[in-house]
Amino acid sequence: MMGDGSWETPLGRVRLDTALAKELLEYSEIIDYDHTAFLREHSIEVQVPFLQYIYGEFNLVPICMGYQDLETSREVGEAIHRATEDKNVLVVASTDLTHQERQESANRKDRLVIDAILGRDEERLQRAVSEHRITTCGYGPVSAALVASKLAGASGAELLSYYTSGDIVGDYSAVVGYAALKITW
Repeated sequence: MMGDGSWETPLGRVRLDTALAKELLEYSEIIDYDHTAFLREHSIEVQVPFLQYIYGEFNLVPICMGYQDLETSREVGEAIHRATEDKNVLVVASTDLTHQERQESANRKDRLVIDAILGRDEERLQRAVSEHRITTCGYGPVSAALVASKLAGASGAELLSYYTSGDIVGDYSAVVGYAALKITW
């Protein structure tokens, strides 16, 4: 997690929320400060300009998960919930889905991930990724977001969009899956 300073994009600077980061540290044994975690991981920095465009000015607490197992995901999700319980926050988890498989295989595997998210079931998501060898790289953060949202009282989920790279470029021999989902109250 990073908890001080700011991130800069072509749309300007986004301040990091130091107070919220400190609260996260209080509620979790596994979360710690590590600025180097973000040197090679780009999933968060890709989301920030979209958030800037939609929300303008906001504060950020970026969390990058090295361990993505169920226990870690649950601890991170619970810490997020406890630290944000009385705050107006948006939790964003970023991942792509199946990597470099034929379209039919990617569609089938991606549906397992999507259905687990729609069911708001982090254990089902983790099991699907493991049992079906799904190459989605951010299933831990998604699991943590599911835990945090359920603890906050989420009652539903909605698939906003799903495509593969093959749908865009026309080559279905080795695609990557992408979806947008939201958790609802």
